[in-house]
Amino acid sequence: QVQLVESGGGLVQAGDSLRVSCTASGRTTAGRTFISSAMGWFRQAPGKEREFVAATNWIGTSYADSVKGRFTISRDNAKNTVYLQMNNLKPEDTGVYYCAAGPLVGRRIGDFDSWGQGTQVTVSS
Repeated sequence: QVQLVESGGGLVQAGDSLRVSCTASGRTTAGRTFISSAMGWFRQAPGKEREFVAATNWIGTSYADSVKGRFTISRDNAKNTVYLQMNNLKPEDTGVYYCAAGPLVGRRIGDFDSWGQGTQVTVSS
């Protein structure tokens, strides 16, 4: 079973940049490898539902409107790692950031079948 491990979260100030990473190992329950998987980032703020942030596969990328122009998702298939570069961070970006793997690029939680444990990102004003 695939394991997704996030890292790189932390406490930053508004306007700062931060990069979170997610490294995958193994295969998904559907038998996919990292290279053949769409990879996504979601986040969940306290008291709120988990929401889509960004996703990528071999076709392209997709971003939530709230992060478009500030966040960039990328992947290094040789390292089985996907990154989320976050620039000009705002307090409303605070939350636990989760990495996910799935068959296709989507924006819904149900589009992804493997999840990491999450990494905390806190942006102070």
